[in-house]
Amino acid sequence: MHAQVLDRLGTAICGGELPPGAVLNIDDLVDRYAVSRSVVREVLRVLASIGFVETRRRVGVMIRPIEEWNVFDPQVIRWRLASVGRITQLRSITELRAAVEPHAALLAAERVGHDEASDLVGLAAKMWAAGKAGDEERFLELDIEFHRRVLIASGNEMFVRLQSLVAEVLTGRHEHHLMPHHPHDQALHLHAEVAQAIQRRDGERARRAMVELMAQAFDEMRAIWEQAGDVAGA
Repeated sequence: MHAQVLDRLGTAICGGELPPGAVLNIDDLVDRYAVSRSVVREVLRVLASIGFVETRRRVGVMIRPIEEWNVFDPQVIRWRLASVGRITQLRSITELRAAVEPHAALLAAERVGHDEASDLVGLAAKMWAAGKAGDEERFLELDIEFHRRVLIASGNEMFVRLQSLVAEVLTGRHEHHLMPHHPHDQALHLHAEVAQAIQRRDGERARRAMVELMAQAFDEMRAIWEQAGDVAGA
């Protein structure tokens, strides 16, 4: 019950159903979700820990503006992707990835071990096979693992912490039908090129290929937004 109430409140806040400045009443939440006061209090404690709410004297529990949220929390990303604001969330995360992942690929080419580099090339080959076979679930699993390994291979502990963020956005794109049913050949080719450049220790080529891969992700999303007539993607 705790998890269900937390997800429903989190998604409602992210979607604007509960806007900044709105006041939450514990008794109302108890009645609405048919749970105990202790469950509600624990949910509010979690929401407070990620910057969603704060308690003000003589006011109560108030929704905080997005500027106060921990937008890097995977749970927050998941709620935003499940809300009406998913396009904005996808865009902001992809912009962040475009800034970080190319440099992570460059560093990986300098720092990766031989076995790890070989594994990355093998992983890209498996992605190619899954993409060509139209196995969306398998491709998603491999795609998440590929980007996770590049971030780890960078040797930068702050980049590594972004792996859960990348996993959430890739999963969200899949769950909300914001990616092609069959990966474009160019995307498959670029994953392979990133891996091969890292294995050859060609950092600049790995960086350029990852830049192209991020641009490809933007193009894929833009095409889907336009097809759906989503003005947010214009």
